[in-house]
Amino acid sequence: MKLTDFKVMTFDVVGTLIDFETGVLNAMRTLGGPKAEAATDDEIFGPYTRGRDAFHGRSSFAMKDVYLYVANECGFNNDETTAEAFQLAVFRWPAFADSVEALKRLRRNYRLVAMTNTDRTVFSAYSATLGNPFHDSVTCDEAGCAKPDPRFFSYNLGRQSAFGYRQDEILHVAQSQHHDIGVARAEGYTVCWIERRQGLVGYGGTPAPKSFTTPDLHLSSLKQLADAVDAERAGA
Repeated sequence: MKLTDFKVMTFDVVGTLIDFETGVLNAMRTLGGPKAEAATDDEIFGPYTRGRDAFHGRSSFAMKDVYLYVANECGFNNDETTAEAFQLAVFRWPAFADSVEALKRLRRNYRLVAMTNTDRTVFSAYSATLGNPFHDSVTCDEAGCAKPDPRFFSYNLGRQSAFGYRQDEILHVAQSQHHDIGVARAEGYTVCWIERRQGLVGYGGTPAPKSFTTPDLHLSSLKQLADAVDAERAGA
């Protein structure tokens, strides 16, 4: 596989470009009171993934209910004001340290497309955090569904084909085996797995996949992807 053969890179956003795990942990521990401050990462992530599954609506509204789900299960502060503060904190989840610079480099040579389960409102905040690098974007609002629903990937494929791009010219870049890697591969995409939790145990704040999918390319950071593209182009 030659990276220079691709013309489009599609990106999962939350978890691949935006460090939602740090965002969730920091907000929970800041807002949730003494029990939240003392909770381990896994003690927060377990209820969080269950809460997000229970309240899977648009992220600009549903995350306060996710917080209350976690708070009620774990004994954290569970008042409405705290839940609203957690909801607002979602808009300020940070980018990974390498995301902005790597996306700038990749944009020189590829059409960059966001494929995100966030709604258009939250995505606008994340795009600004990332330096607005995308030529196009697909959110749950446009697709009418969320990953890992195969229809999300079909919607994007139709959208990119309208701009003249074939599926074999698209590389899908993502960290979630559950939301992206397995279903994208099954739908005919070439996939690059950015294993953001490399060296850590478990899947953290992302649901565990039913089965592991071997990607076409396996890296631990977006910087590694940008470096690989630059090295391949330099040697061409």
